[in-house]
Amino acid sequence: MKPIDHAKKLAPLLLARGWKIALAESCTGGMVCATLTELSGSSEWFERGYITYSNQAKTECLGVPEALIQNHGAVSEPVAKSMAQGAQHNAGVNVGVSITGIAGPTGGTAEKPVGTVCFGWTMPSASGEHVTTCQTKLFSGDRQSIRQQATEYALAGLLQLLNN
Repeated sequence: MKPIDHAKKLAPLLLARGWKIALAESCTGGMVCATLTELSGSSEWFERGYITYSNQAKTECLGVPEALIQNHGAVSEPVAKSMAQGAQHNAGVNVGVSITGIAGPTGGTAEKPVGTVCFGWTMPSASGEHVTTCQTKLFSGDRQSIRQQATEYALAGLLQLLNN
């Protein structure tokens, strides 16, 4: 399914709950935000996006602790979790989504090859507490393909969580 198709399914789910969303994107550089704002009326449920490409931006804009980045690396589930929570908290919204990864063609290592992308989704549970879910995926292809797959996966993951 194309990212825009996911966005078209997300919009009514967010509207029905009266929820707004904020994004924290690194390797996708705003592609998720661009997809969401392609929809007319998105201002009713889309609040803002943070493109925090550098480690410094992750710390300054989202409150990701420097020690977390040093201990786990910027491409890690702990950092993705902190990014999603930072976006949600700083924007004062219900839902925060984050993406941090290695789109390539450089930057990969044996432990974290090119195509490694970590995701975070934070939203209220039935009890009202914010719960954060994280996942790591390994995508293949060139830089653009990895970024597109990550965009689609972030939206598909959010859709799945909202439907559960």
